[in-house]
Amino acid sequence: MKKLTLLRHAKSGDDGLVARDIDRRLNAKGRRAARAIGRHLRDTASRFDAVVASPAVRVAETVEEVSAGYGRGLAPIWDRRIYLASASELIDLIRGQPAETGSLLLIGHNPGLEDLVLTLVPASDGKRGAVEEKYPTGSLAEIDLDIEDWADLAPATGGLARFVRPRDLDPELGPDAL
Repeated sequence: MKKLTLLRHAKSGDDGLVARDIDRRLNAKGRRAARAIGRHLRDTASRFDAVVASPAVRVAETVEEVSAGYGRGLAPIWDRRIYLASASELIDLIRGQPAETGSLLLIGHNPGLEDLVLTLVPASDGKRGAVEEKYPTGSLAEIDLDIEDWADLAPATGGLARFVRPRDLDPELGPDAL
């Protein structure tokens, strides 16, 4: 049995001050949301054998804020393949993880992360509906996989253990009112 946790970077600012998408930074709400997710990970005693993350600035800042809330550093391996990866590219990356890694945290972007959840978790899983609706920034999906080796990762081999959005932890972190 393997545990795969997927964290979408927190909310970034789109202030037009950066020329490249990879350089976008978190906004204040994103920083608060990432810290709340970190506290949630601490409060649920979540542990990871390995952390792999996109090198995008907004992901690095998400890692920093989650670590602050979690109370321990995540020390990710930065992997450019995660940046804007599709679900199939993410599956290839995950399949390459060492077999002895029992619990993996992958931090990246949509639509790849959402599509990955929908690929790994069968449609019959009742918890999947929230992910189908929307995988907001800063959200965390934890999938229990019925495999012994990451190389065996295949569609519909997982069950959604939890899906946590920042607004689930603090209503003020929900969508802005119109």
